[in-house]
Amino acid sequence: MWKRALVALLLGAAAVRPEPVPVPLATPTTPPAAYPNPGRVTGDIGVHDPSVVKRPDGSYLLVHTGDNLTIKTSTDRTAWHNAGVVFPGGAPWTTSYTGGSASLWAPDISYRNGRYYLYYSASTFGSRNSAIFLATSTTGASGSWANQGLIISTTSSSNYNAIDPNLVVDAHGRWWLSFGSFWTGIKLIQLDPATGKRLGTSITGLAQRTGSTTAIEAPFIFRHGSYYYLWVSFDACCQGASSTYRIMVGRSTSVTGPYVDRNGVAMTSGGGTQVLAGHGSVHGPGHQAVVPDSDAEVLYYHYYADNGAPLLGINLLGYDSAGWPFVY
Repeated sequence: MWKRALVALLLGAAAVRPEPVPVPLATPTTPPAAYPNPGRVTGDIGVHDPSVVKRPDGSYLLVHTGDNLTIKTSTDRTAWHNAGVVFPGGAPWTTSYTGGSASLWAPDISYRNGRYYLYYSASTFGSRNSAIFLATSTTGASGSWANQGLIISTTSSSNYNAIDPNLVVDAHGRWWLSFGSFWTGIKLIQLDPATGKRLGTSITGLAQRTGSTTAIEAPFIFRHGSYYYLWVSFDACCQGASSTYRIMVGRSTSVTGPYVDRNGVAMTSGGGTQVLAGHGSVHGPGHQAVVPDSDAEVLYYHYYADNGAPLLGINLLGYDSAGWPFVY
């Protein structure tokens, strides 16, 4: 139901030379007839809640849920290698939210102004005693991260949950942080670009499930063309091959909303257009991130194999004639 610290470190054949990533001639506009399988990845691909940034040297840095936040790197987006943890000495400032556990959840990494920004969650399963913190680094390497402190927290009396952060910078250079899980859904606060910390006290609701389930989480806002796309995950995470997570999207011309799906249904009223769901041996894909790259916009996510292990999924994104994204 909530993020779990599932880190299945699967040993891959690191010595195998990865195939080059093909460069499409143009972004496709016609969706495939069925959901594609994840693209080929090798090496250390056991991940949960992945977040990825392309580094200035062209390589890739991935951080995911795990004890003290796990780091992986790649030079080609195909072969991935473990690279330690963000906080090798632990993160004692988080333990009042984690119940003493070292497990930290749902990181969001980006590179701005010569520095890596890492927002991440501290909580326990089913609890709203939760917090989002910020760490920064000039290299992104294990042990290089400086704690910048608390961004926002919630308690058992809150009607929303401070986990699953995502930083977005809008077309005017303003910084925002979306976050949220279950209860009253996805929220947005403004940040100070000078510090990466919260600016003001306002909070905006972006999306909420209605009816018998409140299962919405893992927001990610990405600007494409004249729209901001709000990506979220619906339904059940963290149940291995029984997970029903699925990736949904809505869009707005303003970062603060309102976001609507393809049918015009507001995401604050349960709207969302499905982009990827379980199929074949791909179970519960979700906790997505969209990263622009030299060949395409890339969708990163985790999914579960038939044996329940969480794995890294990567697909490219196309947009149909109406501007709605699909995976290929």
